[in-house]
Amino acid sequence: MTLPHPAADRTFQVDLRGLVDLLSHHLYSSPRVYLRELMQNAVDALTARHTLEPDAPTGAFGVRLYADGAVVRVEDDGVGLTEADVHSFLATIGRSSKRADRIAEQRGDFIGQFGIGLLSCFLVADEIHVLSRSARTPDAPAVEWRGRGDGSYSVRTLPASARPRPGTTVTLTPRADAGEWTRPAQVHALARHFGSLLRHPLTFDDGTAGPGAPGTSVNPEPAPWARTYPTPGARSRALAAYGEEVFGFTPLDTVELDLPAVGLKGIACVLPETVPAGRRHGHRVHVKGMLLSEQAEEILPDWAFFVRCVVDAESLRPTASREALYEDDTLAAVRDALAEKLRAWIARAAASDPDLLHRFLQAHHLAVKSLAVHDDEILRMLLPWLPFETTDGHTTLDEFARTHRTVLVTSSVEEFRQVAAIASAAGLGVVNGGYTYDRELVHRLPEIRPEATVADLDPATLTAHLDPVDRETELAAAAYLAQARDALAVFDCDVALRTFQPASAPALLVDSREARHERTRSQLAREQEGGLWGDILGALRQEAPRAQLILNQLNPLVRTAVAIDEPELARTSAEALYGQAAMLSRRPLRPAESSLINRSFLDLLAHALRKDS
Repeated sequence: MTLPHPAADRTFQVDLRGLVDLLSHHLYSSPRVYLRELMQNAVDALTARHTLEPDAPTGAFGVRLYADGAVVRVEDDGVGLTEADVHSFLATIGRSSKRADRIAEQRGDFIGQFGIGLLSCFLVADEIHVLSRSARTPDAPAVEWRGRGDGSYSVRTLPASARPRPGTTVTLTPRADAGEWTRPAQVHALARHFGSLLRHPLTFDDGTAGPGAPGTSVNPEPAPWARTYPTPGARSRALAAYGEEVFGFTPLDTVELDLPAVGLKGIACVLPETVPAGRRHGHRVHVKGMLLSEQAEEILPDWAFFVRCVVDAESLRPTASREALYEDDTLAAVRDALAEKLRAWIARAAASDPDLLHRFLQAHHLAVKSLAVHDDEILRMLLPWLPFETTDGHTTLDEFARTHRTVLVTSSVEEFRQVAAIASAAGLGVVNGGYTYDRELVHRLPEIRPEATVADLDPATLTAHLDPVDRETELAAAAYLAQARDALAVFDCDVALRTFQPASAPALLVDSREARHERTRSQLAREQEGGLWGDILGALRQEAPRAQLILNQLNPLVRTAVAIDEPELARTSAEALYGQAAMLSRRPLRPAESSLINRSFLDLLAHALRKDS
């Protein structure tokens, strides 16, 4: 019997060109990230150098950028690389010196940890030239590494004089199609964009100042929240000015963010204008000074869409592309802690700055309402101050509850619009509960104001406040009302005669969305009777409530209409009154109602023309 041969182990072959294409089209958002990756490697090298030489003075080591149109060069005074490091880290995709055992305990101090950042240089150049000298050994030689886009590389050892000081220099010769990202002005702009908050000195030189020139500082000042100011007012103005510079708007206020546990500092800028609830603004997130993302939505909860943040953090974990945050327990804890900071700011404004609170609620009441639904503390503080649409106009619940001991709330916008004018004239206090969160919040008013009573508005409540007509008037109008009921039976609509204010309103259509849905379901059940679908609808069927057209006896037009003795004209006038009341309710009209409105208008016009002729 022949025994099977054991399987042979083989290694993966990497197509570097294919990998670079993958990075450029799927991992990184733009070729511009090459400079961020080079700066990041340089800053991490400086961090490692400070670990070796903790007594070195602040600013002793830095990063220098050079771009003159022909080359782009990034030079640092960092820890440098030995020849073994070059073979191990530069020539092995996915291996990072920041994950090496000897510095694993300091891994959290580094920005990059994935071992692919240097490959981003192939997005703008066909060859990467690295010259490095290690700071770990005093007499270490210099090492030169050249990596090419076809996957090949070469390494050679040079005398220490080739690089007199420890550190690393990376030089790129840009391709002709990469000029957009490698011109001197663009390199300078990208350096400021990504590195304005870096803690190590960063300079830029475009070659025009001559050899030996110190270069222009890219990050001359620390982050605004890290500076000292003579007064709290000066600090507030400086932070607001920085927010305006970053985001392009003057903040309504700024909220300082400080979470020592994760090394996070920054500001939240309150937007001065209303923002749609569905739109989430991105936030600028720096990790250890390096800009990670301008669109980091995940740093704050959904309800906090009234602010834009710029923060710098130590312990947040970036994704492999370093353009977003990794969703983990740390990020979840940071999100919760920042949410508490915003709640605390709202509480301070409510307690000590009514003017600021008023301006804030004018612009962002929807955001606060969404928060108050789930946050009892915010509910207690702000519910009385929140604006609602009511029969007294747009007002706060606190003012409204003082005027109306019983607060009625509708379930929909159209219901409110149907009854607002009549309810107001009748002295009823009604709140429009059809907007997001409003009905739920109004029902919680007694928790804050125990003396207030809240109830849902139903047709019976409203019709109970309409005055009946006297018996003689009712009898005189009986024939007209019977013809009107017959004309509107197709809409399951009853007709009644009452008196109510304002007298200018000829009719009130009392109908709810739920009632219309139930009538539609009942009609479908009748049409589908006998089938499976009809049985299902029949099982769900309830007694369908009828709509009610209430005619106003105080209105001159109605008094004329109920005296009509021509049957066809009476039907037409009833249809016209129904159509006008349906339009005043501002709900979507059904096709049959639109047809009725057109037909009744033409019939009335024809009648008027015949009478005139």
